[in-house]
Amino acid sequence: MHDDSERGGQVFRQAWITGVSKHYPGTPKDSYIVPWVDTPDWERASAAAVYQQVANFIGISGGNTRHLERAQKSQFVALCWIAQIYKHIDNPKAGYVAPWDQLPEWQQETDADIFEAVELDVTAAN
Repeated sequence: MHDDSERGGQVFRQAWITGVSKHYPGTPKDSYIVPWVDTPDWERASAAAVYQQVANFIGISGGNTRHLERAQKSQFVALCWIAQIYKHIDNPKAGYVAPWDQLPEWQQETDADIFEAVELDVTAAN
């Protein structure tokens, strides 16, 4: 994986781990908080791809994504992630591709946190 792509994937993954640790009720599954180095290749590629999609969206919006509601930010991340699931997994479980409004609240909040982490990262780079 290209260094910039990997760095973006790591930003995404760290935001996911931080969000899960903050929002998940109880103790999250080990697979939810596995560090980047132990993350499966398809998940690394997906994290990098979604980071880039969010970064591009922020860029072509002229940074005005800051006006979006958290739910809108979360929905964007969830939709981009679902596309990656379909790219990497044949016949995924229904829960992996569930519509945003069917996701648990902890996951919705975590996805919003991911969007905001990418916003901060993109802003810091400019």
